[in-house]
Amino acid sequence: MKHWGSAVFPLSILLVLAGLTFWLRYATQLPEARHDGKHRHDPDYIITDSTLHKLDQTGRLKYTLQASDIRHYPDDDSTDLIKPNLVYLYVKKPTLSMSAERGHASKDGEQVDLYDNVRILRAASAKDEAMTAFTSQLTILPDDERAFTKSPVLITKGKSWLKGVGMQVNNRTQTYVLESQAFAVLESKYANKKNP
Repeated sequence: MKHWGSAVFPLSILLVLAGLTFWLRYATQLPEARHDGKHRHDPDYIITDSTLHKLDQTGRLKYTLQASDIRHYPDDDSTDLIKPNLVYLYVKKPTLSMSAERGHASKDGEQVDLYDNVRILRAASAKDEAMTAFTSQLTILPDDERAFTKSPVLITKGKSWLKGVGMQVNNRTQTYVLESQAFAVLESKYANKKNP
């Protein structure tokens, strides 16, 4: 009996260590990689030469979004755009368009990021010349009619131009605010008029 009693303690320690080893193996094991394609970033549909129309609550056309290529990704519900062109249509204000080489829309469509050769064009009106702004990146909040960038910006209107870094655009109020390093050359309305 004395012989078995002295062997029980070391055996019980070995059993506890073996149990801890198995527990540790399963507790730290990584989950198996799934090969069903659910988490891949592949498009589930591709649309070419398309136009999206957004209506307001009264049924009036608010804006259109055109793109030569739209790719939707189901893993994060995002959308990539090739040559996007967002056009706001107004009855009493000049049309405003924002275009670029490529874009990315969030899953809810509430934010559109434009990249590469971004151009904002506000059409001419009876009182004002057309205005064009150029930048490399622009974030648009389409339903709020606002946009912003932290990149350098060049704005031209007739022979006048303005440049700076960072810009806030509010299309409802038709204001464009440069955030820093602003520099301008403005043509006077009276420069070409002859004095009597």
